[in-house]
Amino acid sequence: MNLSQRLGKIKDMARLDDKDIEPLSSDMDIKIAEMMSENIIGTIKLPVGIATNFLIDGKDYLIPMSIEEPSVVAAASHAAKLARPGGGFKTSYTPSIMIGQIQLMDIKEPAKSMKAILSKTAEIKKHANHQDSVMVKLGGGLIDVEVRDIPSSRGALVIVHLIVDVKDAMGANCVNSMCEGVAPFLEKLTGGRSVLKIISNLSDRRLVKAEATWKKELIGEDVIEGILDAYEFAKVDPYRCATNNKGVMNGIDAVAIATGNDFRALEAGAHAYAARDGYKPLATYKKNRDGDITGSIEMPISVGIVGGATKTNPVAKTSLKIMGIESAHELASVMASVGLANNFAALRAMVSEGIQKGHMRLHAKNIAMSAGASENEASDVAKKMVEKGDISVSRAKEILENIRKNKSFNKVR
Repeated sequence: MNLSQRLGKIKDMARLDDKDIEPLSSDMDIKIAEMMSENIIGTIKLPVGIATNFLIDGKDYLIPMSIEEPSVVAAASHAAKLARPGGGFKTSYTPSIMIGQIQLMDIKEPAKSMKAILSKTAEIKKHANHQDSVMVKLGGGLIDVEVRDIPSSRGALVIVHLIVDVKDAMGANCVNSMCEGVAPFLEKLTGGRSVLKIISNLSDRRLVKAEATWKKELIGEDVIEGILDAYEFAKVDPYRCATNNKGVMNGIDAVAIATGNDFRALEAGAHAYAARDGYKPLATYKKNRDGDITGSIEMPISVGIVGGATKTNPVAKTSLKIMGIESAHELASVMASVGLANNFAALRAMVSEGIQKGHMRLHAKNIAMSAGASENEASDVAKKMVEKGDISVSRAKEILENIRKNKSFNKVR
């Protein structure tokens, strides 16, 4: 399909109207951009592609992914297609619990102060929940208080954790407000000095799990053995593991950007979680009784469908509508499934044809344009490079030169 046909198809399948489609094919209104950031001079637009074939918890999804690498969208779609005979992706999640941290210093008797803080949990809840009455009405808010005593070169640190249910929000703004609202009360209670009052992006109580099985009849027993070997490499070597986990985040970040979520927070949380007991792969693999390969992923995914750029960015609103997302839990489940799909696809490619073959084939148009081809010329140059199996800037320049010579010759004739 061409672009117009694809938009029409998505419009019909996701039941979108013209207002939903319009942001996808136009630049962001500069007035909206000015509300979103500071010292605005313009905007940058990334491609938004659709990952297909995803069956997650029995529901079919079309998934918007904002990323400049075509192979990421293609790989996710293909891995999802291969997972369908095994039932697709199955997910589960914990409540939307975030942690706010208040750093207290200059406390003379840490143990006594810690007991005093815990004895005033009810009062702390009142101070915290007063900061966001809307969230409390929706059933969220501060649900517990924890205290830690950590030695440091600057003296003893008493760290207060506010355990907050943020419901369908990512939660940073409300948790930060709660921390700042509670801090003066804690200073009076302990005689200490509050320093940092901020959310933690290691959201290890807001976890999502996703699992999928790929049949040996579809991908081959040799490929399964290769994936298990590659997974073992990532388990024992942090240099490999970093790139392995980057493959997971390729998919998750792309969905986060398309939906207006904070991909930097997701990256921080994912890698911190992976490093709890030595840096390990986010996705794990094993063979089941039938000899098929099962992949699973568990990680923190703190995303929202209310507040922030999810409401200000028109493309984010359309992306959520395309997926039919009804809760932050559902969006996190989709992201975890996409992350697992991209990791599986990368491992499968590396142990079979190699990662570069498919990537470069899909990247051929970009290379053609890097060589100086116009938009009209790029498709022809890319096609010829793929046919010859030589995808490089030097080859693109050679093909482009021949195309232009032939055009000039035909004009003269």
